[in-house]
Amino acid sequence: MSTRKEIVSSFYGQYDEDGRTTRSRHGQLEFCTTMNYIHRYATKDSKILEVGAGTGRYSIALASEGVDITAVELVESNLAVLRENSKEIANIKSFQGDATDLSQFPDNSFDVTLFFGPMYHLYETGEVNCAIDEAIRVTKPNGVIMFAFLSVFAIMYANYLYGNWVEGQAENFTNEYQVKHFKEQLFTGYDVTEFEELFHNKPVEWITTAGVDGLMEPIEKRSDFSMTDEDFKSFAEWYLYFSEKRELLGTTSHLLYICRKQA
Repeated sequence: MSTRKEIVSSFYGQYDEDGRTTRSRHGQLEFCTTMNYIHRYATKDSKILEVGAGTGRYSIALASEGVDITAVELVESNLAVLRENSKEIANIKSFQGDATDLSQFPDNSFDVTLFFGPMYHLYETGEVNCAIDEAIRVTKPNGVIMFAFLSVFAIMYANYLYGNWVEGQAENFTNEYQVKHFKEQLFTGYDVTEFEELFHNKPVEWITTAGVDGLMEPIEKRSDFSMTDEDFKSFAEWYLYFSEKRELLGTTSHLLYICRKQA
């Protein structure tokens, strides 16, 4: 059986991750909303760690603003693109590594820690908790941690409303409608409350849970979808205002769980 790393690496080796947040409206919305939240808690003096940095879309943008960035990425092909795209930027360091083992970094090293990819691809309870604990460990007391995760309901809306609902339901839910997590899913989704409960016994204080791309992904797949730059700018500002509304969170594909490490 393939390992988690092999499954994830195989996918990203064939996928244009570098253009994900630029080639579609939902990717653009995810990027601008997420950057807004980062800017709320990080300054130019912050020391930031991004784990699951992909091809460096966020890390490079932040480093270009003058922030000290350390990027960790599991997939070698993504890391190669990150390094190529950032080779002229002095204040970004990059490493190959897994979110479940950040032992190359001492305790209390970073002001802000970004986990923007790992939780999509962690399935076993032990590994999920290990990754969360590592994120907390390397963050300074009173530092902020942002965990990106996927809504299982948005996964269903975005991928299984086109004649294959039964397949998606069997993959993501048990017969009793409990959410399933296993590595062959590749992308695993959560009920929002289920994800928040992962932190109940962790030494963090919850700040907020926010959506970052709304219903844009499934809607954008319609052949008649169209949005001008002017409309998108207005929509992005409107969406940001409502991004933390609880009744909307389950429908957004990508979410942020934002917390502060206890002193």
